Amino acid sequence: MAGRFRPVGLITAVTGLLLATACGGASLGNGDGSKQSGPVKIGLLVPQSGTYKALGDDMKQGFELYLAQHGGRLGGREVQIVVADEGETADSGKAAAEKLVKQDRVLAVSGVVSSATINGVKDLFETSKVPLVGSNASPTTLTGTKYVWRTSYVNDEPGEALGKHVAEKAGGPVFLIAAGYQAGKDEIEGFKSTFLPAGGKIAGEEVYTPFPATKNFQPYLAQIENSGAKAVFCFYAGGAAVDFVKQYRDFGLAGKIPLYAPGFLTEGGVLKGQGEAATGILTALNYSADLDNAANKQFAPAYRTAYGADPTTYAMASWDAAQVLDKAIKAAGGTVTPETVNSAIATVGDIDSPRGTWRFNSGGTPVQPWYLREVRQGANTVAGDLGRLGG
Repeated sequence: MAGRFRPVGLITAVTGLLLATACGGASLGNGDGSKQSGPVKIGLLVPQSGTYKALGDDMKQGFELYLAQHGGRLGGREVQIVVADEGETADSGKAAAEKLVKQDRVLAVSGVVSSATINGVKDLFETSKVPLVGSNASPTTLTGTKYVWRTSYVNDEPGEALGKHVAEKAGGPVFLIAAGYQAGKDEIEGFKSTFLPAGGKIAGEEVYTPFPATKNFQPYLAQIENSGAKAVFCFYAGGAAVDFVKQYRDFGLAGKIPLYAPGFLTEGGVLKGQGEAATGILTALNYSADLDNAANKQFAPAYRTAYGADPTTYAMASWDAAQVLDKAIKAAGGTVTPETVNSAIATVGDIDSPRGTWRFNSGGTPVQPWYLREVRQGANTVAGDLGRLGG
């Protein structure tokens, strides 16, 4: 899907961009990512179907909002967005990435939800020398890349940000439970890396629940109740987050044993699905829609106006990915190629973001602030500062 964006007003601009990207077969510029002198092609590799579609929508909307706010241009160049459906598997994500790079010949790509996808496509971007400015997936195993950047975080960082705080506040042992896939393991390891040195104690053995098979958490909740835990640290996202939080409340643990988690437990649409059961949950994340800074005052109200919902970390990271490309394309000057843009990304410096100012470290991930959030009256609210990670 490809289309050319011409801004009018913010809402009209976003609506027009949505219609444009839904239209296929547009032929603009020379269609060659190796050197683009007309409109530049940017690929968005995000889920447009399946389990992670909601995250993909947030990411797409964040990127499109930045374009709408900047005249439909990046680095002064008119933009042609090409959307490819990442789908649910590493295979579908790889096929979509290959289409963007080899067939559509884009200048750069943004997006990617799944850790399996980004691990599966990293060699494609490295060998093709096309920059991927990812805005979500960032497993701890993704290292040593030159053309793969992430505006999100590394998977173990939300847990790492929260560990010391929980050790100081829990007042006793903490039960650890997570979905049984790589991100869950990364989050638990990140949490332990700061929790244990701060004097924290683990209640029993850490538990990894089968994913996506686990729908009934009652046996695990009974383990928590009988463990003597004074708090729980968990990692769940999407439908599993809704199920876990509701069952935690129904089992009688909410209000008795504090629940801590990476912010994905209550981020975006899952919070609405959890309803009052989420009240009081404490999470760590690199963004909250109520942050009081100049960039967020530009971003959050515009996002609400355009899409009728609070922006998420997924949307924010994609807005920032567009900003990174904006600065890099401008810095590349008259010779805009994937390689010159990638070189320029390394020099973009500080990014004035809705999360607060951040910059890339040598590994291509952010050095950024982290926040403690609490669910109050159906919304995530900043409750404290957890410091900076990444450098």
